[in-house]
Amino acid sequence: MALNGKRVLLIIGGGIAAYKSLELIREITKRGGSVRAILTKAGAEFVTPLSVASLSGEKVFTDLFSLTDEAEMGHIELSRSADLVVVATPMAGLRTMLSELRTCSAPVIWLCKGFEAASAASPGLLAHEVQAQVAPGLLAGVLSGPSFALEVARAQPTALVAASASASVRELMVRAFHGQTLRVYANDDIVGVEVGGAVKNVLAIATGLCDGLNLGLNARAALITRGLAEMTRLGVALGARADTFMGLSGLGDLVLTATGDLSRNRQVGLALAQGQTLQQVLAALGHVAEGVHCARTVLLRAGSAGVEMPVTEAVVNLLDGKTRPSQAVALLMGRQAAGE
Repeated sequence: MALNGKRVLLIIGGGIAAYKSLELIREITKRGGSVRAILTKAGAEFVTPLSVASLSGEKVFTDLFSLTDEAEMGHIELSRSADLVVVATPMAGLRTMLSELRTCSAPVIWLCKGFEAASAASPGLLAHEVQAQVAPGLLAGVLSGPSFALEVARAQPTALVAASASASVRELMVRAFHGQTLRVYANDDIVGVEVGGAVKNVLAIATGLCDGLNLGLNARAALITRGLAEMTRLGVALGARADTFMGLSGLGDLVLTATGDLSRNRQVGLALAQGQTLQQVLAALGHVAEGVHCARTVLLRAGSAGVEMPVTEAVVNLLDGKTRPSQAVALLMGRQAAGE
């Protein structure tokens, strides 16, 4: 799957996605592609002018790619010479970035997961919905799936999903990133892939809470399973296929994020169970926990679609201080009996 000299523009805007982009650089260069990285102001804290320090302590030096300060040349000018543009920014920065790239002729893919924060002007959109709104002419997609940044940066085996409505974009993502340590599967259900990547963060908070209260493995299994059911209901209501949630971006990402101790969202639940306030938890965490930011939006979108999401509702009430950890669990267990 050689890239045969194809040029990739990597826009680093900070966040965990910036770390995950390090292994992507390696894979692209192994296949004969070239990478130019451009730093936004937020990305500067992750990448220095001399090197990129990965979470594992390794360094990827700039002889693999060239760094260009964004003030020197705009994103559009750089993208004109690229065959693929990879946006490694948090969800909060994606709208602005896609708006700037709206006339880009090369395919644009993003690495972030979650919903935009809801506002008076927007109900809180997934990334592909943001793209359809601000840059409808782009050929676009997302690289998602169960992937802790630390393990990706260490080049440990990882399987990801390349999702796009465009077959050519899916093929290009697989060609660019599939390799010895990254296995990439193509999927045309971008709605399902993005719903899974967003909702699993909220469910991971609930699972961390369950484990922090020492409720046992039976309770954990029940919570993950019922969480997967409500994730699927929301996805189908938004236009996804149910079978997508049995794959890497649904069940796979949920299991990893809900049970892995590298999960920031799981750590939020664990800390809340120990009696810490949300402010204390976030201050100690030092990284963005997307589930905290998008939980209310998930519940809002579910309400608009007529979808019941009791686990998500319990997390929102906990984050808003309306219930204590033990009360949140009691409310879930006390729900009226229903068929599976």
